[in-house]
Amino acid sequence: MHPALVPMVDRRAPAGPEQWDALWQALADGALDRGDALALLASLTAALPEEDSLLALLDALDRRRPARPATPWPGTVNVVGTGGGPPTVNLSTAAALVAAACGVRVVKSGSRAHTARTGSVDLLDRLGVPFAASLDQASGQLDAHGIVFTGPFVYPVQLARLALLAVPTPMRVFGRFLNTLGPFLAAVPVAAQVTGVSGGRVPPALRALAARPGAPATWLVTNPLGADELLSICDNTVHLPDGGTLTLRAGDLVPADGTPDDLAPVPREAAAEHFRTVLAGRAGGPLRATLQLNAAALALAAGHRDDWAKAVAEAGAALDDGAALDLLDRLRGKGAGRAG
Repeated sequence: MHPALVPMVDRRAPAGPEQWDALWQALADGALDRGDALALLASLTAALPEEDSLLALLDALDRRRPARPATPWPGTVNVVGTGGGPPTVNLSTAAALVAAACGVRVVKSGSRAHTARTGSVDLLDRLGVPFAASLDQASGQLDAHGIVFTGPFVYPVQLARLALLAVPTPMRVFGRFLNTLGPFLAAVPVAAQVTGVSGGRVPPALRALAARPGAPATWLVTNPLGADELLSICDNTVHLPDGGTLTLRAGDLVPADGTPDDLAPVPREAAAEHFRTVLAGRAGGPLRATLQLNAAALALAAGHRDDWAKAVAEAGAALDDGAALDLLDRLRGKGAGRAG
């Protein structure tokens, strides 16, 4: 085992900035082998590093990124969840489009599926929606459409290099770590972020990541069903950037009828067409209500609205009048038609 790797795997003492810097430098120098990569990924997947070590990990990665804009894009919110929990349709992707159709400036970062049946990248590929390949391109798409889907450029290249070293072991083996940390690795200059945390609670380490200097004002969302998004069928808790919490009681803003089965994903081959049905508001009451809640959260986090009830109503209108589906078709270069 490479000496730089020992503190991350041993864990008898927290790995600090010097240790993480040494590790990433060894990776850049080609001094790590496949066994080293597997050992590191397995250690991170078994248990997240303790808080100080995790912050040092992200800081070391940030020091190796290209420079980002000094000022965040104003009024812009990134939506990305940790994955895991009960399987659902691509709620955050749909909510991003609904919110953008309401005038919210939205960035949707995400990845291919590690635990879900169809990740946001997989779905958007099937729909023919382009991804931004740079921050300049992302800014242009955001100005043109009010929404942008970012490609892998927002994530540290070190993770891609680890994945290559680990071949042929697939990265889905390490999906829990990648999903959990992923929302805090995306380098997008937004003012706010909404991150659903699966499992029903927010680990202290994730609170620390959300609050670290330079991070956007981050809302962390949980619910007792363990999903990584707001659900209409149960109470939800929003952990706010100021350290406070907001409880959204089931039935207060949207109808609370339904079960998790009403939100379940469809087979991969049917996902794209079903997604269009969802954006048209024709996929059932619980799914529609859940989309309204999540789109409203983006509107409030971005500062676009300050009233939950009004934001929920606007999201419902964007489903009913076809604005959300029209936006999807414009992104695909299909004009404003609402076929399907």
